[in-house]
Amino acid sequence: MFLKEARTGDLVDVVDMASLINPFSRHVTVQFQSGEDLADPVTIDKQELAFPSGEELPECWINGYYRVGNK
Repeated sequence: MFLKEARTGDLVDVVDMASLINPFSRHVTVQFQSGEDLADPVTIDKQELAFPSGEELPECWINGYYRVGNK
């Protein structure tokens, strides 16, 4: 799945989907898609990611306690 780094707008390919949708995991492994060569996988904070459209990730992917109310 392709997402973008919200700060730079660079596209990233999510390597570990399980950590992306796990609301108790703060980090996810991705590969940046800039340049001609594939970059090595890196781990980044999920808060820094967004969909290519600019929409934020769903709360249920980020906050394990989203049903309780407060973060």
